[in-house]
Amino acid sequence: MENIEKVCCAVRNATYRLSLYDSLTKNKILGAIADMIENSAEEIKKINALDIENAKGKLSEAMIDRLALTDARIALMAEGVRQVAELADPVGKIVREWTVESGLSIKKVRAPLGVIGVIYESRPNVTVDVASLCIKSGNGVILKGGKEAINTNRALFDIIRRAIGELGLDKDIIGFVDDVDRQATYDMLQQAKYIDVVIPRGSDGLKKFVLANSQIPVIASSGGNCHVYVEKSADLNMAKAIVYNAKMQRVSVCNAAEQLLVDEAIADEFLPDMLKSLQDGGCKIIGDEQVQKYADGVIPAKEEDYKTEREDYVITVKIVKDYTEAIDRINANGTKHSEAIVSRDEKIMDVFTTAVDAGCVYTNASTRFTDGFEFGFGAEIGISTQKLHARGPLGLEQLTSEKYVITGHGEIRK
Repeated sequence: MENIEKVCCAVRNATYRLSLYDSLTKNKILGAIADMIENSAEEIKKINALDIENAKGKLSEAMIDRLALTDARIALMAEGVRQVAELADPVGKIVREWTVESGLSIKKVRAPLGVIGVIYESRPNVTVDVASLCIKSGNGVILKGGKEAINTNRALFDIIRRAIGELGLDKDIIGFVDDVDRQATYDMLQQAKYIDVVIPRGSDGLKKFVLANSQIPVIASSGGNCHVYVEKSADLNMAKAIVYNAKMQRVSVCNAAEQLLVDEAIADEFLPDMLKSLQDGGCKIIGDEQVQKYADGVIPAKEEDYKTEREDYVITVKIVKDYTEAIDRINANGTKHSEAIVSRDEKIMDVFTTAVDAGCVYTNASTRFTDGFEFGFGAEIGISTQKLHARGPLGLEQLTSEKYVITGHGEIRK
């Protein structure tokens, strides 16, 4: 606890200095980080190999893929940092400006949240994405990654600190909890004196632990039990392409589809080819007796399967009577992340987008687009599945709040 408090205190103090850095200075930091990541690629891969070796036999192939850093992924990390540098700085942006009867001039401006604690699992690129977004938005950041990527996370943290230090700036604008124990997570969640907001990025279990134990406000960025619903009017060729992409393009990420809902009116026409295509791609199918008649080897479904995010080559399939049942099932079983309908009925699509309770709701597109880069935000810190402050991809603007700057000329209140 004492060491965690020391890390948090150092970041809090450095954040006040970070608030004085202008956009040019913050962009210079990001440029230095990107350069050092590229120049340290061999070092990063060598250390990342330790985490991959430790994960063998413990994690699925999909999760090991999520953990691995190749030359291409390291280059993409660096490019992501540069893209954040190119984005408009939200800090100080005037949201509204007006003068009141007393003569005071009032400006509502965007301001950093302060110190952000981010708790995440498995994916080491999150270390870099989070750091770059927090620096650009003027927030200090405290990182706590999972045990699977501890060596890689530690190395990336050290690289970021070196880059900042070589510019002669305060390295403590970023902190790292170098302890993978669950108790360390609990201790971090008690640091309300130093941390302004916590963002959990990972499984539903992680989100629930953070929400249950945090003394700090939480922006819930949980896993994704995402659905694709194929409505009876859908273009079935389009539907097949969307479902396959949403499930198979990258199975280990939170915006991959875990659930397929199919209107009973088109089940006979749609499901045989769709299930065969998924199985040919290496995907296991879970379904009830209705679904089992459309393909061999379907695993019998339990009720819990409809609520489960697997992050693997597995999809649960359910036949529904119509769009109202689809919406009810999504709202009952989803994690409020990303949901999709494939349809040609404008009225039904409008009902779906209005009634489905999720941060991102798609019509005729894959759920895989829920991503800061794809939305034009640059890198993201996570996908908010809650409703207060921000929802969906958390980009730069979502990492700021508002403050009022009031200019007077000697006015006093009567």
